[in-house]
Amino acid sequence: MWPTTHTRLRGWDAEAGHYKAATGAGFGSRMKRYMKARVYVSPKPTVLDPQGQTIRAALNGLGHTSVSEVRQGKFFDIGLAAGADPARIREEMEQIAHDVLANPVIEEYRVEWLED
Repeated sequence: MWPTTHTRLRGWDAEAGHYKAATGAGFGSRMKRYMKARVYVSPKPTVLDPQGQTIRAALNGLGHTSVSEVRQGKFFDIGLAAGADPARIREEMEQIAHDVLANPVIEEYRVEWLED
């Protein structure tokens, strides 16, 4: 059973086979704090970006003639468990970004660290 986006989760109920919903006032203050990483992925400057060109053309067509270039990309917000070794997390996120989220032949990426 997947919780809705409005459900706060308390923890995994192994017997029931799903997450427990949070109950009681002040639940948020008792939750563990999590570290978050944001990975930005975009085409390398030397790679043609047809989506960016289409967006630029549309903006110019709408009268935004000062827009001369658009590079379209994406980002991923990734939550990481509190208490993990920061050096290991940074190394792991770099590997995930390189091996899974980006195609290093045609895309570049960067990892930013966010406070929750």
